[in-house]
Amino acid sequence: MLETLTEWECIQMTAVQELQHMLFEELELIVRTTTNLLAKVKREDLEFRPQPNMRTLRELAEHLAAIPKVDLLILQEHSAEEVRQLEGRFAETDFAQLGASMAEGLEPLRQYMAALSEEDFLHRKTVPFYLDHGTAQAKWLIEIVTHAQHHRGQLFTYLKMQSYDVGMFDLY
Repeated sequence: MLETLTEWECIQMTAVQELQHMLFEELELIVRTTTNLLAKVKREDLEFRPQPNMRTLRELAEHLAAIPKVDLLILQEHSAEEVRQLEGRFAETDFAQLGASMAEGLEPLRQYMAALSEEDFLHRKTVPFYLDHGTAQAKWLIEIVTHAQHHRGQLFTYLKMQSYDVGMFDLY
């Protein structure tokens, strides 16, 4: 969990450190609200699938929970096989533990980003197994936030479709 920074600590941070801090605050919010949404899910609804070409609620929750760890592997240029293996471990995770697993994934991601020099954070590009061009580490971090945000929105919509009592305050 990120601590609230004092004004003096904020003044001492570089712009890049401040940006990283804000992005991790947003990721922590996504993890907390995802965990709260997952806690509302009834076991009998885990196989809910809005359309035949979409994930089940369980599959969506597994994918969402895996984002911090899986996307870190991807940006570190691990192979498709290594990524699939990690995703498979999330499929074996007890549903009640998915939120905690998602939260556990934040620390290695935070450590990786914090260890980068500002130059590397802003300009070092890595190439994922599914693309032929690289992406800067800063952009990867933004992508991870938007990726998690997108799938949390899907989870929220799945719950709405199943008549769960969820509203906008469940996202903040």
